[in-house]
This record gives sequence, structure tokens and C-alpha cells, in this order.
Amino acid sequence: MGRRFDVGVGVFGALLLANAAVSTVLYRGDLKIRDEEFTFPSAQVVFEVALSLVLCLWAALKIPGSFLPILSDAKENRVTMFPANLDFMVFNHRGKLFPPKFVEAEFS
Repeated sequence: MGRRFDVGVGVFGALLLANAAVSTVLYRGDLKIRDEEFTFPSAQVVFEVALSLVLCLWAALKIPGSFLPILSDAKENRVTMFPANLDFMVFNHRGKLFPPKFVEAEFS
């Protein structure tokens, strides 16, 4: 139920954002009819955009699931072979101006 709720919140946030866009277009059309200049959107549109931002952010953080730790000793994380095309590998770069400082490791 939790994932379906989060997807619903995201869809509602997207629909609310679309409604704010349509309201802004209609508001600008009304201003053109009255020969007034557009200075700022109405408070309703600003509130809808802020609410849709919060709802879409909620859904974007909740739908993918929990964050998993990155395992540094996993074999999948290591570069074990070079790509077949070495043309795009650059070894002459600014990094050699600052040579790495080697520190002896202390093991307890």
C-alpha cells in the first residue's frame, strides 16, 4: 500500500503542476484582454507550484526505496580491464602538476 500511495502522491503533484501551468496561461490571456501587463502570477498559482514541488519531491524520494550502502570491496566496483578504444583516455592532464602525497599506512 505504501508504494501505491507514494506513486499517487507523485501523480497528484504532477497534475497540480500542470493545473498551475494552465491557470497561468489563462491568467495571462485574461490580462491581455484587459490590456494589463503581467507582473507576477496569482497567489493560487504560486501556492500550487510550491505544493506540487513538495509532493513531487516526496514521491521522488519515497518511490525508489531505501538507500543501500556502497560496498568498496565489491568485485563489480573495480576496473579490471581497459576499454577496447583507448583514444579517449587522457594521460597528459593538469593532475600531474600536483603529484600525490604518499603516506605509509599504519596497521594496528
